[in-house]
Amino acid sequence: MEDDDRIILKILVYIIIFLLFGIIIITCKSPSEDYIMTVNGIKPAVEIGRTLQHEHVLVDFIGADSTGYFRWDRAKVIEMVLPVILEAKEKGVKTFIECTPEYLGRDPKLLQELSEKTGMNFITNTGYYGARNNMFIPSSVLNSDISVIAGKWISEFENGIEDTGIKPGFIKIGVNPDDKLSPEHMKLINAAAIAHLKTGLTIASHTGPDNPALEQINILKDNGVDPSAFIWVHAQGGTIEGNIIAAKEGAWISLDNIRKRANLEPGAPNSIEWYVDRIRELKKNGFLDKVLISHDSGWYDPAKPDGGPINGFTDIFDSLVPALRENEFTEKEIDQILIINPREAFKIRKRSL
Repeated sequence: MEDDDRIILKILVYIIIFLLFGIIIITCKSPSEDYIMTVNGIKPAVEIGRTLQHEHVLVDFIGADSTGYFRWDRAKVIEMVLPVILEAKEKGVKTFIECTPEYLGRDPKLLQELSEKTGMNFITNTGYYGARNNMFIPSSVLNSDISVIAGKWISEFENGIEDTGIKPGFIKIGVNPDDKLSPEHMKLINAAAIAHLKTGLTIASHTGPDNPALEQINILKDNGVDPSAFIWVHAQGGTIEGNIIAAKEGAWISLDNIRKRANLEPGAPNSIEWYVDRIRELKKNGFLDKVLISHDSGWYDPAKPDGGPINGFTDIFDSLVPALRENEFTEKEIDQILIINPREAFKIRKRSL
């Protein structure tokens, strides 16, 4: 009987060890696909709520070789931008996606403080902004191998930005609005593809016209990345035909710079009516579920007294949304654009072909 007792005891010990191991595996496994990464860590994607998906708190245009945290005082920045962010919160905004990349004024700690003061989700990024002929990327970075660039972005996602522990929620790059991508900008989109397949971070690329957008989509596909991982930023700079081609591929069509402009005639390019027409065309072609919108607004500029004039983040709610309602968009369709689409676009998951 003593031998039987020992056998039973061993079996019980093995069962306990197996159960404990299972608990450890469950506890330590990667988050589910239904999550976003905020400056305060992981949040379920369903908590994203009404979202401003492309805005700026602070932008420093001095150039990559001269910028740095010493250029601004966080307390002063918060004093100036907090009122306009709270105005957006009053419009129901729950999540603020800040699109300023490194070397252009990215400040994760500033966003974390704003999150604490507002109770809103803030999301920052990793990546490099190559538009404006690379003045916001150090030459040492431009000369790096693709794998080195991608490795930096992957490291920020895995380990946090610098020593903050704050992790990016997407990849932000920028390319010139040229007919063909430069070798440097091809390097950026190739690096973004590598980083996406490792991290699941969505790629938002400041682009503009059709050709550079479609070229980036093709490069992603060549790397095995599904175009649903790609946001065509400033897609209003492209044609409706180009928007539809990209949407058919699965890419996100981001219509930015939406503001009420008193100097524009109704229906003129970049007027509220023009944006309504573009959104209506995308809806008519079955792609309302690929539309993203933003003010691309803000921001505190360290080079100007008191940061200069700061545009608000409410024109979408004060002007565009009423215009959409007048054009027979339902509340469900408006929520599709402002809640569901950003949730799906910025949900962290690997999208491979």
